[in-house]
Amino acid sequence: MKQNYLYSLILGLFLLVAAPATAQDADTRMPKKTTTETIEGLSLYPNPVSGDKIYITSTKNLEKEIEIYNVLGKAIKKTKLRGKELDISSLVAGIYIVKIKEQNEIATRKLVVK
Repeated sequence: MKQNYLYSLILGLFLLVAAPATAQDADTRMPKKTTTETIEGLSLYPNPVSGDKIYITSTKNLEKEIEIYNVLGKAIKKTKLRGKELDISSLVAGIYIVKIKEQNEIATRKLVVK
């Protein structure tokens, strides 16, 4: 009986001392959220698309870096867009994520190719 009491006391002290320290350590290792501005007036059309081209426009109409990913996260296409017309003839039917960067602003859009 004395031995069980001793084990219970040690376990209780461990939980009081070690558990809060572990929880605090876990919080410091959590990744920080980054904030990114969205692109003003961004438009991607037509969506869903059944042709070979999509159009990407924004208020500033500056050069854009375009990255297209499949639903598994694999990069399918990377290009710079100087106008507003993007050739997507190499994409098979499916769902894609389009990452658009204009200056320091980044936005993502879902694209459905029929």
